[in-house]
Amino acid sequence: MARARAGEAEGLWIRAGQQRAGRGRQGRQWTSDPGNVSASTLVRIRPSDPPPPTLALVAAVALHEALDVAAPSMSARIKWPNDLTVDGAKLSGILLERVDDAVVAGFGVNLSSAPVLEDRATVSVAELTGNAPEPAMVVALLADIFARWLTVWRQTGLMRLRPEWLRRAHAVGTALQVRTGIDVLDGLFEGLDPDGGLMLRTVNGVRTVHAGDVFLI
Repeated sequence: MARARAGEAEGLWIRAGQQRAGRGRQGRQWTSDPGNVSASTLVRIRPSDPPPPTLALVAAVALHEALDVAAPSMSARIKWPNDLTVDGAKLSGILLERVDDAVVAGFGVNLSSAPVLEDRATVSVAELTGNAPEPAMVVALLADIFARWLTVWRQTGLMRLRPEWLRRAHAVGTALQVRTGIDVLDGLFEGLDPDGGLMLRTVNGVRTVHAGDVFLI
């Protein structure tokens, strides 16, 4: 974020061997041990770009594709908007933060180990496959794939990205709980709206959610 404020160009990637003061959404603590991915990249927002919040979908698709290559035996799924899970256990998290005309996208992936969290199950690539790829290799792969999907996003908006995200996500009809900070909504995953919002079929009809914590039921 400091490099963004200093005028660093788009395409910068910074990888930490270990984070000692990492954080997740809403300032939550994020544990990052050696052997895992802790990396961030910088995107400069252009006037012609799609809405910056939809970069969350770009990041999710890019990371899913990178892990498909690095650990092809896994069956990870995207949970809206950009967490990767395996059988409901959290494998990775992505945090996007705006800095002036830039967005910093931070990626955390449990490669060699997974933190113990009170409110959700976690899992690592090593637990699932018996082997953990090198973080530097995964980040190099991710950087190339992210750049490609960033170009697609700029050229077509969500036209190509949305169906790709849906293909890699949990199935339509999956039972979800969404906690928005104001409401707790239970329902069935109905897909994404044209702007990338989560569509949730509840007993009162379909609700579109643009911010909140999503849990698989």
